[in-house]
Amino acid sequence: MPRHTQDWQVRLHLTEDENTTKAKAELDIGGTSVTGQGVARRNPRDKDIPEIGDELAAGRAMNDLAQKLLTIARTDIEGLSHPGP
Repeated sequence: MPRHTQDWQVRLHLTEDENTTKAKAELDIGGTSVTGQGVARRNPRDKDIPEIGDELAAGRAMNDLAQKLLTIARTDIEGLSHPGP
């Protein structure tokens, strides 16, 4: 039987304007909100396939979110290793 379980939900917001798709990935971890950002730009000469821009922008936002979570974890680990006064 698991000792600790949680369900985290990421909210992903996508907006497209002309040749640019922006994504924002938001995660609430116990009262702290962590946000990742991602952008995809389409060359005007390329075929307009919105799904590709969505995938790129969302992937980049999720990657940014993941990097921020790893930074938070490193900071928490360092705090345990080097407690303050």
